Amino acid sequence: MPKQYCLLAILAACGGTAIAQSSTPAPAQADYVLKNFSFTSDESLPELKIHYRTLGKPQRDAQGVVRNAVLISHGTGLDGTQFLQPQFAGELFGPGQPLDARRYYIILTDGIGHGQSSRPSDGLHARFPRYGYRDTVEAQYRLLTEGLGVNHLRLVMGTSMGGMQAWVWGARHPDFMDALMPLASLPTQISGRNRAFRRVIIDAIRNDPEWHGGEYTAEPSSLRIAVEMLFLQSQNPIIRQKAMPTLKESDAVLDRYVADQLKTTDASNLLYQIEASWDYDPGPGLGEIRAPLLAINSADDLINPPELGILEREIKRVARGRAIVIPLSPETHGHQSHTYAALWKNDLLELLAASAN
Repeated sequence: MPKQYCLLAILAACGGTAIAQSSTPAPAQADYVLKNFSFTSDESLPELKIHYRTLGKPQRDAQGVVRNAVLISHGTGLDGTQFLQPQFAGELFGPGQPLDARRYYIILTDGIGHGQSSRPSDGLHARFPRYGYRDTVEAQYRLLTEGLGVNHLRLVMGTSMGGMQAWVWGARHPDFMDALMPLASLPTQISGRNRAFRRVIIDAIRNDPEWHGGEYTAEPSSLRIAVEMLFLQSQNPIIRQKAMPTLKESDAVLDRYVADQLKTTDASNLLYQIEASWDYDPGPGLGEIRAPLLAINSADDLINPPELGILEREIKRVARGRAIVIPLSPETHGHQSHTYAALWKNDLLELLAASAN
């Protein structure tokens, strides 16, 4: 699988695809094809492929309800291998850990337009349907119910884009899960600086004469600007300053990152991934969420800065909702803190205990 660039968890923290060096079992993986998939943009595909990985086995109660399934959704530009890294899987999936794969049936999907799921770069390019977060949630729901026979989730969890999708899950399928844990996300429409940096990427690509309506034969030069914008949103300023203490070192770090990313990044995939937040607006549905929900952000997250007060305000509308903002510390990693499970795995344990049947 090609190495993925990472909008919300840059390669420095989540690059590579090696399985965590622990007793975590290797995942099984497969594709499921959804027939005649309709998108919220009123477009459709006769076949939409969703790639997924699983660890563990489903367990059913006497009524045939699956009681141990956990769905975890990745960030923008990534895929399910994000959660096989030591800082995540090595803290959660091993024996005796919060999501011990011997006890839980863990499902890691590649979202629409990501990883090995159907993507614009597969051939349709700019003719690929305009997809959004609601489409990804619907595709996951159909994969679970039609493809895997999962009729209930013990937990819906996600990081960054996946965290936003967890809010959507809670509102659209309120009785399908026992608990929800969105990380590094806000339950409100994309706006402000978050929207602005996305627009810079979108406009740079779409207005590039080399874009050719998506039918380019070489990656448009504007892709460099887009990748540089992604770099700016990662980590916190303290970590960045330590890694880039001089002008020369700053340029060298940025140049290495950009050169590495340009080897594998496809402009059409990136454009669609950034634009996918167009339909994200969970606010009207927050009152529909019935399962216990724990939202976790970090104080040094440049994407979801706590000084906005949005999480603290909106969580009050979730009947069984609670929010935590992890303070800045030497252990936090800005927006990327969502993948460092040691920071919040005890909170996950509390959520699982509080939502146990």
